[in-house]
Amino acid sequence: MSIERNLYSVNTGSMPAEDELGLIHSAQRGDRQAFGELVARYRDGVVNVIYRMCGDAELAEDAAQEAFIRAWQHLPKYRPEAPFRNWVYRIASNVALDTLRREREMADVDELPIAARTPGPEAVAEQNERATMVQRAVLALPEASRVVLILREYEGLSYQEIADMVQIPIGTVMSRLNYARTRLRDMLKECLEAS
Repeated sequence: MSIERNLYSVNTGSMPAEDELGLIHSAQRGDRQAFGELVARYRDGVVNVIYRMCGDAELAEDAAQEAFIRAWQHLPKYRPEAPFRNWVYRIASNVALDTLRREREMADVDELPIAARTPGPEAVAEQNERATMVQRAVLALPEASRVVLILREYEGLSYQEIADMVQIPIGTVMSRLNYARTRLRDMLKECLEAS
């Protein structure tokens, strides 16, 4: 399954809370099939979070596997007070940051395929150029601001969910999000003026 093909098709179907809780409890008792169902439910979202943070589809796929391995290892410690999605996304964000620190170099965004929906070559080129500018700008944000922006704008999490996931106060979430948006707007304005 390719990240490019599924970048915007995250599984957003809702699983009843009791069903998910049952799967979690079964998985915590060592039921790998139950955990596999949880992985299937959240895989696309985890890959997207990591992809948005690192900009490399292959790296995102590998890091998602590592995130689910860590989730399996730490599953006995999970407590259902926080939504499972938030817990697994926090693990994914941490894996993405760890991976970026290890790699110490950003992906060449010029080589990443970007799906175009318009048939005209000029429109496709313009759309690709804009998408590349946005992706470069997002990747240039400081890690703390990038995480908050990705979780809010791309994953649609609430301020409270982000605060719980990243373990910071809501005020800090809002501050980092405001900084990220302002910085992003400034960087994109500079890019557009330069071209």
